[in-house]
Amino acid sequence: MSETILIVDDDSSVRGALAEFLKDAGFRVAEAAGGKEALLAFTNHSHPDLVLLDLVMPEMGGLFVLDKVREIAPNVPIILITGHGDVATAVAAMKLGAYDFLVKPPDVDYLLLIIERALDKVRLTQKIRDMEDNQDLFLQKLLGTFSTLKNVIVDIRRVASSDLSLIIEGETGTGKTFIAHIIHNLSKRSKGPFVTLDVGSIPETLIESELFGYEKGAFTGAEKKKAGYFEMAEGGTLFIDEVQNMPLNLQSKLLKVVEEKKFYPIGGNSTVDTDVRIIVASNSDMSSAVKEKKFRADLYYRLNEFTIQLPPLRKRADGIASLARTFLSEASMELKKGVTYISDDALDFLMKQPWPGNVRELRNTIRRAVLLCDGNELTMEMVSQCMGETDGRHVKTEWSNLQSQRLPMSLEETEKIAIRVALDQTKGNRTRAAEILQISLNTLRKKIKMYNL
Repeated sequence: MSETILIVDDDSSVRGALAEFLKDAGFRVAEAAGGKEALLAFTNHSHPDLVLLDLVMPEMGGLFVLDKVREIAPNVPIILITGHGDVATAVAAMKLGAYDFLVKPPDVDYLLLIIERALDKVRLTQKIRDMEDNQDLFLQKLLGTFSTLKNVIVDIRRVASSDLSLIIEGETGTGKTFIAHIIHNLSKRSKGPFVTLDVGSIPETLIESELFGYEKGAFTGAEKKKAGYFEMAEGGTLFIDEVQNMPLNLQSKLLKVVEEKKFYPIGGNSTVDTDVRIIVASNSDMSSAVKEKKFRADLYYRLNEFTIQLPPLRKRADGIASLARTFLSEASMELKKGVTYISDDALDFLMKQPWPGNVRELRNTIRRAVLLCDGNELTMEMVSQCMGETDGRHVKTEWSNLQSQRLPMSLEETEKIAIRVALDQTKGNRTRAAEILQISLNTLRKKIKMYNL
């Protein structure tokens, strides 16, 4: 059953456009023309699963409605969408419990991504609530029962109850963000925000402003105050992915914040106190980066109050079948397909693959296979056709053609070819193209704009 999203906006044209988009995306939609009508939707037991809430409305403002809804249904995520965006209001909204704050008109792809993340958090929180009396069983359900993850499950249970900073290490696609989110949801900060900063997807010149925010007039183009990730994560968890890519000069500033629990926004004259738990992740060995002087030793030791090592999928072969069945069930429900089985030879085939993209690659392979399946069972042929290597076949062909002509290719030329062919293969579907290229949707958008594709 698809989730219900309540759209609260006094502008009927805005409600209509959002409703049409969300219905096309597979959601059920309810509408309210104002705050009073919105609160009526929470007077019975059939609450909506998520609320898109306008800020400025006659009679009853969005912040008031937000506060009341949080009292009635604290687990329903609320995303504020407004044409009157400012930092003070955004911070106030986050402190009142809003999941996110977007300015009109929102980018529909980004809005859909935020909605999916919010609903994923709700689903995960519900699983935790349903199994809160047996955390080990809960973690085994999420991660599998295979032997290579037994120590990880024990570590998660131990560190979740603490407020320690920690490092999660593992190859790309092993589930570092997922594990960080589990730890947050099992911690005493679970009611606070979980904010993610992917250092690898942000230009170096913007990382500092994203972390600490800035004051109006701090630099050319700073037309209004902007809250940073530390401020948005207040009372919750800040997850910094690909932390090994952080420039050394910013590492020293991060260390100071970790130690002093306060920071200066760019252009600010006074400090801002912060109460945030920090979890960082790296797809490489952080200790090696320290030895090579690419990462500050003092920051490493300060963050490394606890470490979790995630093994690659090729070392979890005994759990591939369990994961494949889980992803099959998720994809079948998400894509509204009647695929309920995966054949034994398909599972055997999956267990023999190297999986360089790890769990993410396996999940994407199953989702593609389910999307293309017209029956109720995935066969080995279906799965093999949806492997990452098959998706990249045309890309490799074009590369080979260029190389056979002995034309030198820069990294930019290589990226252009890969992106162009992936977009052509998916008929312009950026989400699927990002999956094939194994990069984030945000990174793909930036590359498309950079290369004018």
